[in-house]
Amino acid sequence: MNKTSNKIEIKGLTLDHLKDFAESIGEKRFRGEQIFNWIYNHLVFNFDEMLNLSKEFREKLKELCELQNLQLVTTQNSSLSKTQKYLFKTYDNKSIESVVIPDENRNTLCISTQVGCPLDCKFCATGLMGYKRNLSSAEITDQYLLAAKEYGKENITNIVYMGMGEPLLNFERTLDSLKIFTEELNKGLSRNRITVSTAGIAPKIKELADSGLRVKLALSLHSCFDDIRTKIMPINKKYPLQETINACSYYAEKTNTRITFEYTMLKGLNDRDEDVKALSKLCRKIPSKVNIIPFNSIKHMSPDGIAGELEPTSHKKLLEFADKLRNNNVTVMVRDTQGDDIAAACGQLAVKN
Repeated sequence: MNKTSNKIEIKGLTLDHLKDFAESIGEKRFRGEQIFNWIYNHLVFNFDEMLNLSKEFREKLKELCELQNLQLVTTQNSSLSKTQKYLFKTYDNKSIESVVIPDENRNTLCISTQVGCPLDCKFCATGLMGYKRNLSSAEITDQYLLAAKEYGKENITNIVYMGMGEPLLNFERTLDSLKIFTEELNKGLSRNRITVSTAGIAPKIKELADSGLRVKLALSLHSCFDDIRTKIMPINKKYPLQETINACSYYAEKTNTRITFEYTMLKGLNDRDEDVKALSKLCRKIPSKVNIIPFNSIKHMSPDGIAGELEPTSHKKLLEFADKLRNNNVTVMVRDTQGDDIAAACGQLAVKN
């Protein structure tokens, strides 16, 4: 797949930008709505199939616009669950992954915002890839469109920005993709079913709060103590815990939403009684819930140093930890591991480009 550098990546344009684009080439603004409807509601990725557009307009679009941004290379199906993992290739031959995670009442698409990740969280395989580049808004939205075509648009109910990369370090492109997904014209998705997960880029958390989008926010927390969090999440040096928590508090108040604290259980590091006490105290300060995540192996990336030494908390102790939080009136969800047989579970996404 080749990228024509002078062509517009039309899938990455928000509805307002599509209307502006239509007007800029001598068409009525409503033509932008028609293109948006074809792409996001009918999953049509060929201008010739947009039959309510004139042939002349379609030819103009083919000349000016790029409509295929990612190539779906392979689909892997878990033999243990209905989890599906998609491997996509970009125009410059980089590889990224997305995952559909099934649940009883929803099917969640986990999408990527970067090729690799610069944050080097020790429990995450993506960080071991290193960082290659940001994805364009077209490449972010194309993950949803291609997965929806493969899995069934009506079957994908939720989107989480929890795949490869840190969404808030690719802020403008992430924001554009969120505007597309939350657009009222985009049937089947709603802002209360979209979650942005961040390792804690405090200024951008506040900026996202001020955007007016009101999507859900999840903080990749994993410890309430700066020394431990810095050990497993180097970004904590730049944005210490209190600064990040203050930003989350601002987000919760500004958007009137609850923060989800993601908490991967690591043996001997964050599964102690003092961790229960600190996490319970935090949850009393901010409208929130805790998502307990089993640590999934990253051995497929041959980690060394701290990353190679991490061990999962036992299942028994994990459940006890969750119960202690509940006894302190904390809302807790314990996530089941799904897709680890195809390296598609939380923290396992990685491709050796």
